[in-house]
Amino acid sequence: MRKGRLIVTIMLIAVLTAMLPAVVMADTGPKPSVVVSFTGAGDEEFYGTLLSKNDSSGPAHVWDGKEETTEISRKFIEYKDADGYYFLQNLWECSADKNIEWTYFPPSEFKILLYFPESDSFVVSGACETYAFDSYYTIDLTSVRNGTVEAGTPTIEVRKNYDYKWEIISFFARVIITIAIEIGIALLFGYRNKKILMLLAVVNAATQVILNVLLNIINYNNGSQEYTTMYIIMEVLVFLIEAIIFDIFIPRVSDEERNFKPVIYALVANAVSFGTGLGLSHLIPGIF
Repeated sequence: MRKGRLIVTIMLIAVLTAMLPAVVMADTGPKPSVVVSFTGAGDEEFYGTLLSKNDSSGPAHVWDGKEETTEISRKFIEYKDADGYYFLQNLWECSADKNIEWTYFPPSEFKILLYFPESDSFVVSGACETYAFDSYYTIDLTSVRNGTVEAGTPTIEVRKNYDYKWEIISFFARVIITIAIEIGIALLFGYRNKKILMLLAVVNAATQVILNVLLNIINYNNGSQEYTTMYIIMEVLVFLIEAIIFDIFIPRVSDEERNFKPVIYALVANAVSFGTGLGLSHLIPGIF
């Protein structure tokens, strides 16, 4: 009887996964990012972007002539890179305390292009590649301000500057928020038994830790393209694992009747936490 129920549960999960491929990409999972900060910028404000080796990266793409432009964005659109790198319409106003923060699927191979309105000039870096899940870089603009860098040439030095402290804070923030959301959904589903809530919290914490660690390792060693593929696969696996564990163990630690409620809970909780994470990724860049 139990084996038959497990088979039916797995079949239901498979059908739901096939019908809702976007929804089951769960959790407030990490999003890859590139952050570029500046030293020696003084009080001058300027603009910056990442030029991509490819003509798109995630939702970002080259200008197709339809989107509205500003005077500054047209400068970047008209810029012609010597190596054919593309401007994907993501643009940041920069200064000593304003960074370039591409927090949603940045290009894995890119150049850093800066525009200075006062002198109406560009400076560009050499080719760079993401080196971790979240890649941090620092550029010293002292030579640019002193006029010793020729405009338009790849001579500005880019240093890797990984922020371990911020990454640890981001990781714990994602785990805590995901657990809070999924416990909240559990209460809406009528799960108020302390043993059930403890089970949900422990399982969610475990899957979040494993997911974050593996994704960081994959992105560090294999780059963002493989990360994207594995992110989808692993999010589906998280849903499958949680659904099966909840279906088996929730009735064992409580007086809950055996039904498909735990599977539906796993689907809804993962979908809500994924959607929340997507929204927060725009409100709090760098954490989600």
